[in-house]
Amino acid sequence: MINDTSTATEGRILAHRRILARLIATLPQETRYDIMQWIEQREVMRDGQEDPGAVPTDGNAFELAIADEFSRIAIIAKDRISEPD
Repeated sequence: MINDTSTATEGRILAHRRILARLIATLPQETRYDIMQWIEQREVMRDGQEDPGAVPTDGNAFELAIADEFSRIAIIAKDRISEPD
């Protein structure tokens, strides 16, 4: 088993992203569209700021990380969807 270093953790996260992207890409078009819309709504932190994350603080770091992860998953899923069969 790999030691739980930041490199190993990042590898695990990337594996999860790739699995999610592949699963999304194999869904029927309507379901895939609904999920992609749901993900895209979460790519930006909704806290009323004009430019969220312009000045990161400890208080919003968690929410910014979640929004960033949704964005990364959406990018990989879009790449998978656009791949020829």
